[in-house]
Amino acid sequence: MQEVASDRNGAALSREEWLSALAERHGAARQERFSKGRVAICGLGGLGSRVAELLTRAGVGYLRLLDFDRLEPTNLNRQWYFMEQLGMYKAEALAENLRRITPYVELDVHVVRITEENFSSLLTDVDVIVEAFDTAACKAMLVNGVREKLPQCPLVAASGMAGFASANEMRVRRLSDNFYLCGDGRSDVHAGDGLYGARVNICSAQEALTVLQLLAGEQSKAV
Repeated sequence: MQEVASDRNGAALSREEWLSALAERHGAARQERFSKGRVAICGLGGLGSRVAELLTRAGVGYLRLLDFDRLEPTNLNRQWYFMEQLGMYKAEALAENLRRITPYVELDVHVVRITEENFSSLLTDVDVIVEAFDTAACKAMLVNGVREKLPQCPLVAASGMAGFASANEMRVRRLSDNFYLCGDGRSDVHAGDGLYGARVNICSAQEALTVLQLLAGEQSKAV
């Protein structure tokens, strides 16, 4: 039986029609690589939720979603969730939202806090790891751990997306083999000048584009 999905107007899209539409925009060769891609997203807040959205819309075939937190009102200014989802686990709410884009993405949902003890087991068998944590300590833990224990896996991380400064300060840097850093590298949250969705989303788009370039085997474009 052919697998189909209904849009809001009642029309149906088979998996083949969905992939054909994507290939028309991305090119067949790149789309095939995206469809076979396996990506783990660590942290599903302002960065991670948007990275997941963009990768799903690009037709990435498998996403591992990892976050332990629940959605609260202050998240709604920048994270890809909705008011009726307040109180839900972010991992479960995000999976719900992504499936509204397409049911053909494979979602591996983990409501879990990533630690030094469990990150290695949670991040095996993927092509790219995305760091999308809120705090510097968690970022450092994951970056250092992945580079030490999973050095063969490309890691796309972020640093510096807070404040109201120009977006032109944000860029993607390749710091070493398999390690890419997005953002301005310095901005932090301060009282009265914190996180704005428009600026955070620029950093999440940089992360998502870098992931797609890596999946496509075009690392030279990811800097």
